[in-house]
Amino acid sequence: MANTEWRNQTTFTEFILLGFGDVPALQILLFLLLLVTYVVTLAGNILIIVLVVANQHLHTPMYFFLGNLSCLETCYTSTILPRMLASLLTGDRTISLSGCLVQLYFFGSLVGTECYLLAAMSYDRYLAICKPLHYSTHMNDRFCLQLAGGSWLSAFLVVTIIISLMSQLTFCGPKEMDHFFCDLTPVIKLSCSITHQMELVTFLGSFLFTLPPFILTLTSYICIITAILRIPSSTGRQKAFSTCSSHLIVVTTFYGTLIIVYILPKTKILRELNKVFSVFYTVLTPLANPLIYSLRNKEVMEALRKAVRNCVAFMSSFIEGDMKWSV
Repeated sequence: MANTEWRNQTTFTEFILLGFGDVPALQILLFLLLLVTYVVTLAGNILIIVLVVANQHLHTPMYFFLGNLSCLETCYTSTILPRMLASLLTGDRTISLSGCLVQLYFFGSLVGTECYLLAAMSYDRYLAICKPLHYSTHMNDRFCLQLAGGSWLSAFLVVTIIISLMSQLTFCGPKEMDHFFCDLTPVIKLSCSITHQMELVTFLGSFLFTLPPFILTLTSYICIITAILRIPSSTGRQKAFSTCSSHLIVVTTFYGTLIIVYILPKTKILRELNKVFSVFYTVLTPLANPLIYSLRNKEVMEALRKAVRNCVAFMSSFIEGDMKWSV
C-alpha cells in the first residue's frame, strides 16, 4: 500500500544533499580546509604520475601500480570534492537525478578499482620481500597489466550493472539526502520503488569489492611482517617495519571504513556516524596515499630531485639564451 501511495505522487528529478549543513558557522572553515585538501591531493598524485612516467628508473611493477593508484585517486577525489566545494561556496545543495547517478557511477567504479588495486600492490610487495628469487618471473609486465586491467574493468563492469538497475527506480518521496555526495544506501532509501532486489545487489557488490581484497591484503602484510621480523639487523628491521606499518594503517583505515559503511548492519550509531566514516575513504585516504606510498620513498625523492635539477638547468639555459638574443 505504501509503495502504491508513493507511486501516485509526482516523481522528482533532483536531490538536496544536506552535507554538513547542520554546522553553518563552520561552512567557510570547512570550504577552506577541503580546498587545501583537494589541491594538495591533486598536486601530490599528479606529481607521482609525472615522475613515474618520466623517470626510467621508476618503470618497475611497484611504481606501475603506484602510478595507477595516483591516477585513480586524482579522478576519485574529483568526482566528489569539486561538487562539495561549489555547494559550500554558493549554498546550492541540489543535484539532478542524472548527475547523482553519474557521480555514483564514477565514485563506485573508482572505489572498487582501488580496493583490488591495493590488494595487487600488497601482493607485489609480498613477492618482492618474501619470494625475491621468483619476483621477476612472477611479476612480469604481462601479469602487472592483467592485475591492473582486471581491477579497473571488473569494478566498472559491476558498477555499470548496479547503476543500470538503480536508474529504473522511481523517486517520488523526500528529496533530502543526509550525505555530502550521492552514495548507494542514501539514494536507495529515497526511492519509492520496491528496493529489496536493489539492496541485495548492492550488498553483494560491496561484499565482493571489500572483504576478499581486504583479506588478501591483510594476509600479504602479515607474511611481510613475519619476513621483516627475521631480518638480523635491528636498524633494517625497524626501518622496514616502520614503512610496512604505515602502509597497513592506511589500508586498514580504507577497507575498515568501507566495511563499516557498506557491509555491517546499520545500527543507529553507525547511521549517525556514516558521513564521518565516509570522509576517511573519500578525503583522507587519497590525501595520505601519495605521502605514505611514494613521497617517503628514496627512489621517488631522488627522481624528484633530478627532475627539479633538470627544470632549473633548463630555465637557466633558457634565460641565458634569451639574454644573448636581447644583447
